[in-house]
Formats: sequence, C-alpha cells, structure tokens
Amino acid sequence: MGIVPVWITRWDRWGLCAGFGNRKVLICIPGRGTCVASPTAGTRGIMLLEVLLVLGTLLIYFFFSKKNEETLPFKDGWWGRGQKPVTKEDSSIRPFKVETAEEELSDLFRRLDQARFTEPLENSCFHYGTNSVHLRKVVSYWKNQFNWKKQVEVLNKYPQFKTKIQGIDIHFVHVKPPRLPEGQAAKPLLMVHGWPGSFYEFYKIIPLLTDPASHGLGHEHVFEVICPSIPGYGFSEAPHKQDFNSVSAASVFYELMLRLGFNEFYTQGGDAGSLICTNLAQIAPSHVKGLHLNMVLVSKLGLSHLLSILLGRYFPGLFGFQEEDVRRMFPFLKKWLYKILSEFGYAHIQATKPDTVGCGLNDSPVGLAAYILEKFSSWTDMEFQNLEDGGLERKFSLDDLLTNIMIYWVSGCIVSSMRFYKENLQKGIGTQKHDKLTVQVPTGIAAFPNEILHIPQAWAKKKYTNIVSFHFMPRGGHFAALEEPELLAKDILQFVDKVEKEQLWKKKGE
Repeated sequence: MGIVPVWITRWDRWGLCAGFGNRKVLICIPGRGTCVASPTAGTRGIMLLEVLLVLGTLLIYFFFSKKNEETLPFKDGWWGRGQKPVTKEDSSIRPFKVETAEEELSDLFRRLDQARFTEPLENSCFHYGTNSVHLRKVVSYWKNQFNWKKQVEVLNKYPQFKTKIQGIDIHFVHVKPPRLPEGQAAKPLLMVHGWPGSFYEFYKIIPLLTDPASHGLGHEHVFEVICPSIPGYGFSEAPHKQDFNSVSAASVFYELMLRLGFNEFYTQGGDAGSLICTNLAQIAPSHVKGLHLNMVLVSKLGLSHLLSILLGRYFPGLFGFQEEDVRRMFPFLKKWLYKILSEFGYAHIQATKPDTVGCGLNDSPVGLAAYILEKFSSWTDMEFQNLEDGGLERKFSLDDLLTNIMIYWVSGCIVSSMRFYKENLQKGIGTQKHDKLTVQVPTGIAAFPNEILHIPQAWAKKKYTNIVSFHFMPRGGHFAALEEPELLAKDILQFVDKVEKEQLWKKKGE
C-alpha cells in the first residue's frame, strides 16, 4: 500500500473522523461513545486498518528521520599539501618538545629593538585598543626580563606529542594522573582552547584535574587530560586547503581520541573550543559522555528570543530568566548590542580578509602583542578598558601573557589561526547543518560573569536539550581556565560527578 493522504475532520467524545486518500467517505476510530458517521460495516474494518498502517508508517518515518538529524556527519577530509596519497596515512604518535633556535630569538630581539610606537591619545586608556604607553613597558619586560628558555621548560613539563590526522600534524598535550585510588580508572577529558589562546591556557588547571586530591578537590573523579592545539594554532600544522571549519576540527579530534584508545570521554571548551566540542558531541553522541562549556554560542534567534529581549526585563519568569540573567543581559542595548558593535570588529576582519591583517602581525612581534593583549584585557573584564594598563596584570602575569604570545610568534600561526573565523563564518551565521541540530549529550555550563555576552539557560536549552548543570560563576571572564582554574575545575568535577552518579550518558539515547 502506498502512502495516501489522511486528514482529520473531527475528533470528539464520539471518536476520530477522518478523510482517507481520495475517497469521498468518512471513517471512524471509535472513542468512548458510538460513531456518528460510518461507511458500511463491511468496509469499516479494512479502512480502519489502512489508516492505522498509514499513521504507523508516518510515526516510524518521523521517529527515524529525527534520530538521523540528531547526528552530525563525520567530516573525513584531506588537509595536507597536494592530492591525498593512495598509501595509508602514518598513524604513529611521536613525542614532541618545544624548541627554539638561537637564530629565532636573535631575530625576535632585533624586531623588538626596531619597534615603532604611536603616541596614544590623552587619557584614552584602553578604549582605543592596547595603549602604546603600557605596550612599551611590556616590550621592555619582554626584552630584558622575560626568560623564554625558562618558559620553554614550563611548556615541556607536560608530555607533548604529534600525530598525523587527515594529512596534517596534530599537536597535543597528554597528561596522565600521577596516582590513582585503588580500583579507580582515570576519566579521559578533551580540553579545547580558542582564539587568541592556546593549549597553554590549561596548564594551571591540568594538575587540579589529574591530581584533585592533592589540591583539596577530592578523589572521586580523576582525569587523564588531552589538550590539542586546533589545526592552524600553536604547534599543530595549519590546513593547506580551504573549508577547514569547526566540524573539521571536531572530526580530527574525534579521530585523535579514538587513536589514543578512548572510546568514551568527556569534552570541555570555551570560545572556539566550545563550538568544536559541541560539534564533536553532535558527531559522536554515543562516545561523548558529557560536554562541559564555559562559553555558549547561539547562532539562531527566533521569535521567542526576540520577545524575551523585548519583555524579559519586565517579565523574567515568563521567559525562564533568573534574576542574575536579567542583571547580566539588561539593558540589552548596552550589554549586548553595544558590546557586539564595539568588541567584534576583529571578528569581521578575520571572517573576511584574515591574511591582510595577519601578514602584518606575523611580521611584527610588537603588533602581534598589541593585538592579542587587547583581547586579554577587555575579554577578562570590560571595565579594564578604563585603566591605563588595561588591567592585564590584575588577573594574569606578564610571563603567562608573553608565553601565549610567544607560542603564536615562534610557530608563525597568527594568520592560520585567524583564517579559522573565515572558514566558520563565510557561509553565514546559523546556516550550517550543525547550527540547526540540537545537542543531546549531558551538558554542563559554567557562566562566568565577565564573559563578553551572557547566554541564559532558557536560550541555551533550545540548543543543548540535556543541560544537567548550569551555574552562575562568582567571578571570572573569557579565559576561565587561565584566570580562574580552581573555579572551573570545581565546576567540571561537580558536573562529571552528577553525570556519573546518575549515569546520565546512558540515558541520553532513551
């Protein structure tokens, strides 16, 4: 029997009356009463069976089509130079250490010595970007006090590796617990950075997760932490072909985790790492036990969002807003629209012509520092723009800031890191398949108060349908792992504890 149209004409206490196919008759599925209109008794049973079969077919179709839509296709690409070879890719995992030649350092110092500064406007602080008066002080410290060789030792204190995936070398830090309680296994945790950060962002949180007991965080959950560099960032090779986006990165990291022997694992990310980990949860929901984010991205805004923007300040409960949501979001023009206009100019540049600006930054270490430091100022706390030093050392040390900058400089990755914006945004916002799919994996969200834009749980749950933990963090901004490692570690631990004790990952497919 082919699928034929069925339409409902009435469903009351007497039963369901419907039209079937192109027949000019009424059929009846009896309710608690008696059918008020029916064909002959001989055809009623046959027609009822046909309707039930059609409805059953439709239910099966919608059920399975929905399940298919919930999974994002794995992106099996080739990002190496030239054509993909016919021979099997080398899947070996090779030890790696950060090393810098003396010639590279001599070239750096020469460029620092020849830097040309522009005088800032009077009393402008950081409102026009990095203030060159303070930048001079940073460069002076860089030349005379910063010890890169010592920081290289810090970088190399954790085991690092490289492996070839989809044609490019992937760099990652892999830290196993120094000790495990008897009978307990470490839980694999993939942590992904964003821009303009690097794998170094996680160096302060790694010991809190791999050895929580020694830091007063309990011993119930101990992690084996994997921190890869996004391709085109740090010491991961940059893609040589166009269209390497967040789904590509998620697919590469999924392969990485499987190659390391992890069939089930947790993921954590902020900024671009949030998007990559979200995509990974969409690609492999049966492998990702839990997704923890310290930044949520919403790319599709509908009528409900618009109404909540217009009326949420006055009727918060109607839209699922909490008091803290209202405080962080309103007035909306100031705390959302103005921030987008004032803080996202860089994103428009990087999403359109990244190589133009990138060439200059890749040639000038001072220009590179100015570009990156401005983000660490305003994204940590917008109020820091009112300070002459941008508040940079209120939350970070110059050694930490310059180490992150040096990772960009010695690897020459600033251009390729900026291209990631173009690859993700050039086709439009909210137009990709992953934008339209929900996330079924158990999700935990740590909402830091100084994040650039606040996303309320009421908005987030439209994308992440299985939020099991949502916390308003007491302090902190965009670079949470580097700025507030203990706060972030505690939130990850409580999230994983909830997922494990309630076995939520087993229920996500039910």
